Amino acid sequence: MTGVSIDGVRVEREGRVVLDVRTLTLAAGRTTAILGPNGSGKTTLLRAIAGLEPLRAGSVSFDTSAAETKRDVAYVFQEDVFLRESVHWNLEIGLRLRGTEARERQRRIAGAASRVGVEHLLERRADRLSGGEGRRVSLARALCLHAPVVLLDEPLAGLDERGYARLIDELPRIVEAFNATTILVTHSRDEALRLANDLVVLVDGQVLAAGDAHAVATNPRVAAVAEVLGYTVLTLPARRIAVPPGGLRLGSGEVECVMTVDRVVDLVGAAEIVGRVDGSVLRIPCASGDARPASGERVTIHATQFSPLD
Repeated sequence: MTGVSIDGVRVEREGRVVLDVRTLTLAAGRTTAILGPNGSGKTTLLRAIAGLEPLRAGSVSFDTSAAETKRDVAYVFQEDVFLRESVHWNLEIGLRLRGTEARERQRRIAGAASRVGVEHLLERRADRLSGGEGRRVSLARALCLHAPVVLLDEPLAGLDERGYARLIDELPRIVEAFNATTILVTHSRDEALRLANDLVVLVDGQVLAAGDAHAVATNPRVAAVAEVLGYTVLTLPARRIAVPPGGLRLGSGEVECVMTVDRVVDLVGAAEIVGRVDGSVLRIPCASGDARPASGERVTIHATQFSPLD
């Protein structure tokens, strides 16, 4: 298995620093999610790992076993890129360029197409695929390569609700089939936790947290990390806390504050109170038995669970 080591990597564009990673190790054989808001440098980091991004400083190295002597990655781009040929041809071209023998090419294509569920698409022109079909074919193309490192840039981007629901359930099985060090980019906390063993939180081009996904997600130490992870950051008189999704309720409690109600949203079978605390917009579930407050009303809310921030 191949690990990835990033040392002092700095990327600049038009005099502006877009990525500045002092040191980061991505463990061999594990799946790591790079999580961050738009513009945080996630794709730039992925491109740096692939050798596609010019570095102002630093280096990216692959910690290879004796059987893996060269830098070899499979890259699934955020937007599917195909030539105007059949799906089969698009799956085969990468293997041809790597000098893979003909019989082995067909074996790999058949196996990857079956694993990803695109056998019925092999003779279709690749530029006529739907969004979900294109995503699957891109994943099959990466699977064919048997690369020790697989890079996935927003693998679920652009899918409709049905396609998203199907692929996110199947993607862990596909990632397991890569049998590689897999690094994926996402801005979704839920995607990261569903798909990855490890988590890297990237904000403004800098790594603010990295490690085991559960440990990082349950113990944010700084506000910027908490916000990326979907926590609500509240500044109270004596402390600052991060409240996880679903951790706020109406009523008094040990840790409480007052919220000004903007509106109550009827979600059919449930309701949500939208309001503000010190300018921050909060969304609080309203239980079926709770009285629904009016717009402009000030109500007490409390945190059922929270993490203290540094």
